[in-house]
Amino acid sequence: MIWLDTIMQGILLGGLYALFAAGLSLVFGIMRLVNLAHGDLIVLAAYLVLVIATALGLNPFAAALIALPIMFAIGWLLQSLLFNRVLDDGILPPLLVTFGLSVVIQNGLLESFSADSRKLSAGTIEASSVSVGPVSLGITPLMTLGSAIIIIWLLNQLFYRTALGRAFRATSDDAVTVQLMGIRPKKIFAIATGIAMVVATIAALYLGIRANFDPSIGPARLLYAFEAVIIGGLGSLWGTLIGGIVIGLAQSFGAAVNPEWQILAGHIAFAVILIFRPRGLFPRATD
Repeated sequence: MIWLDTIMQGILLGGLYALFAAGLSLVFGIMRLVNLAHGDLIVLAAYLVLVIATALGLNPFAAALIALPIMFAIGWLLQSLLFNRVLDDGILPPLLVTFGLSVVIQNGLLESFSADSRKLSAGTIEASSVSVGPVSLGITPLMTLGSAIIIIWLLNQLFYRTALGRAFRATSDDAVTVQLMGIRPKKIFAIATGIAMVVATIAALYLGIRANFDPSIGPARLLYAFEAVIIGGLGSLWGTLIGGIVIGLAQSFGAAVNPEWQILAGHIAFAVILIFRPRGLFPRATD
């Protein structure tokens, strides 16, 4: 019974990590950009939801609906005004720019909200649970996993069954040649980053409901997201979901053995998989 509950809790935790990673995976798959500010942008979205909910007296889910287009616009502007300027300059400039953005966001949030931890209050749903056989599962973790599955399915549908998805794939394969077909890579990249920020906002919503957050936690969220992307295979969205679940399971089992081992167990699982499968569990085919 205890180990069954541990497995279920690990899978549910993996859903949150998959949400952290989905936007990162999308951006990397399209433009090969490793956004070191991704975790801090998730935290920024959490604070945005908090501000909207407090100012308008809304519950976090309603506030998130207002935050979604705002974060899309922030993603669009970041890509258009900042990231696009350094994409063609090699690997190092994008890393430095996104690292600098991470520092700016952290310090901006610290100045605006102080170092005190905050939390999104969703009411009774936070403590609600449902019995599934012999185990009891929280409603919010179930919603998190369900949202991760739905979002990744929607991203796959967008990527493989729409004209925009074809433009994403074509631009990813050859950003120079697609311009002959009338596609503007920089605009496509801006849309992709905007969508990634929408996913980050949904991740921020569940992060804020399930745990406290403060301006300094962004790098840790980035690390979980990065590990999930690598485990699943670079550019594989469904692989990202599996990667998140692997980390969640490892942390859950680590905590069951010794609470101090929770975070370490996830990193060990990542290292072991990286040793035996350097390209991840479900790598995309490459030329």
